[in-house]
Amino acid sequence: MAEELTLIVEAAWEHHESLSTEKTRRCIREVIDLLDQGRLRVAGFDGQQWITYEWIKKAIILYFLIQKSETIHVGPLEFHDKIPLKKNYDKLGVRVAPHAIARYGSYLAEGVVLMPSYVNIGAYVDTGTMIDTWATVGSCAQIGKHVHLSGGVGIGGVLEPVQAIPVIIEDGCFIGSRSIIVEGVHVGKEAVLGANVVLTASTKILDVSGSQTTELTNYIPPRSVVIPGSYAKSFPAGNFQVPCALIIGQRKESTDRKTSLNQALREFEVPV
Repeated sequence: MAEELTLIVEAAWEHHESLSTEKTRRCIREVIDLLDQGRLRVAGFDGQQWITYEWIKKAIILYFLIQKSETIHVGPLEFHDKIPLKKNYDKLGVRVAPHAIARYGSYLAEGVVLMPSYVNIGAYVDTGTMIDTWATVGSCAQIGKHVHLSGGVGIGGVLEPVQAIPVIIEDGCFIGSRSIIVEGVHVGKEAVLGANVVLTASTKILDVSGSQTTELTNYIPPRSVVIPGSYAKSFPAGNFQVPCALIIGQRKESTDRKTSLNQALREFEVPV
């Protein structure tokens, strides 16, 4: 099935005139439906590395081309958009607090908790993850199991260019309030980011936990503890401090106990 869908999407990507055919439009809508169910995802781990499935990104972009904007009513609220909203949260086993919004074509696994937040099309959010108040999960972002995105966290997506890997947050990560992770940055399993950490493709990530500083780009190793920092940089107008991210150590058992508190509260159905 996936092979046939791939061929049709790739053909439509090269020749947009085929979007007028019912077969092509039905195929594109099927891809989005499979994304919505979690049966397809934009990126996956092959045992050694994360791989981006470009044809699925192409299908999302083509979906915007074939959709018409429609008025959506949610109680007294009104929206006008091309993408419907997700439905049937009760059957999905997902807890959704007002005014959380997830677009159709995003996947929310059983046990996900959405506080007032936003999840875009193509995103994948795995079991037991909490998207806290005013956090956003961008199109195609991949969020692992039992992750906590704290209040106001901004996770970019990276829908285009189609060959680019999206933002990946692996299992068990804790992302502190108002942190921003964009442009395909990859955060390894069980890492802890303090409040206000900003990670972009050009952000210097400095591991200062050892006797010498090690510089990383675009990647936070598993179980790292990260805080915002700065370093001096020379410009024609003078020397200034430029933001960076500092890896100051590895996650400890005491950190595990602290960051597992929200999970314990959820098990007793206590609002968090």
